[in-house]
Amino acid sequence: MDFSLSDEERAVRDTVRSFITREVMPLEQEVLRRERAHQPGVTRDELRELQQKAKKFGFWGLATPEEYGGMDLPAVMQSLIWTELGRTFVPFRFGGEADNILFHATEEQKREFLLPTIEGERISCFAITEPGAGSDAANIRLAARRDGDDWILDGEKTFITNGNDADFAIVVAVTDREKGARNGGATAFLVDRAMGWRSEFIQTMGEGGPASLIFDGVRVPHRNILGEIGQGFTLGMEWIGKGRYTIPSHAIGIAERALQMAIDYANTRETFGAKIGTNQAIQWMIADSETELEAARWLVLRSAWTVDQGMDPRHASSMGKLYGAGMVNRVVDRVLQIHGGMGYTRELPVERWYRQVRLYRIFEGTDEMQRLIISRDLLRGYTKIGGHLA
Repeated sequence: MDFSLSDEERAVRDTVRSFITREVMPLEQEVLRRERAHQPGVTRDELRELQQKAKKFGFWGLATPEEYGGMDLPAVMQSLIWTELGRTFVPFRFGGEADNILFHATEEQKREFLLPTIEGERISCFAITEPGAGSDAANIRLAARRDGDDWILDGEKTFITNGNDADFAIVVAVTDREKGARNGGATAFLVDRAMGWRSEFIQTMGEGGPASLIFDGVRVPHRNILGEIGQGFTLGMEWIGKGRYTIPSHAIGIAERALQMAIDYANTRETFGAKIGTNQAIQWMIADSETELEAARWLVLRSAWTVDQGMDPRHASSMGKLYGAGMVNRVVDRVLQIHGGMGYTRELPVERWYRQVRLYRIFEGTDEMQRLIISRDLLRGYTKIGGHLA
């Protein structure tokens, strides 16, 4: 059993770390300043410039198939890269990506939606969540009714990431109420903003914010159906499943950076004539954080490994998402406590992380949904205790 990284994995990770350290981290103080002034931390043009710099390093389209100019990296490699991205709070992501389900598009749709998204010319958003359908995605109500060669969409989506900036939305709508979403009654549509939907900003405790999308008699051509009629729920679950190992991978990077800040602070901050790192209370917070961080690392890497092995990743990914999201919340909380009053200010990124990572226990599947999946798999005999080693 070999827990070491391959030479290729180590080389890719180190290259990404070098890029993040040299090109992205120097922007951190300006990002904090802008966010304190209630401005976007990074503008769209600045993000595009950073992505083009990364492209010169060879990083473009991490998960995008090579035929579309991407790297088509294995899941474990992507997990390692997402961890490195988590080491900075600058809202940066590599370019050349598109929603994984857009690859189900027709050739005409690929020219109109997929390729411009990969090139960064268009921004997409994925819309399945509704005011009454969050964890229970099968309970969606936004309706699409056939009208000749078009479909008419009516309803609302909410908490949609990129919804305020998107040029088009991938919308999962009910096309056959009697069948129900799970049984072929939902369909995915590619809907340009120009077709008439509007977005409304939702203020959250984190930076930026999602959107509500309002569809009031929005007319969509039949040719804009993504995949097949009735395939919407299946595509939606495929889209959501992608985040089950990338989100906790990102959380690991945040926890690594935050914990190092706590260690550095504990070795320099003095109270009562001694470094605070000599206090057992501080030592135990650091020890607990390192232990949980290491446990999360291997749960998440194993979930990515199951993807690369062609195995069903849902059970392992749910454990990685559940534990990784909880871990980063606990670590950042301890780091803030170690920093005391300074940790609570907006001069440091700690309180920013504190607000940011709380979302990790909610989006792309709440803690409660992950527990439901894990327990159901065991109770119904879909998997065994010990996983692939059982």
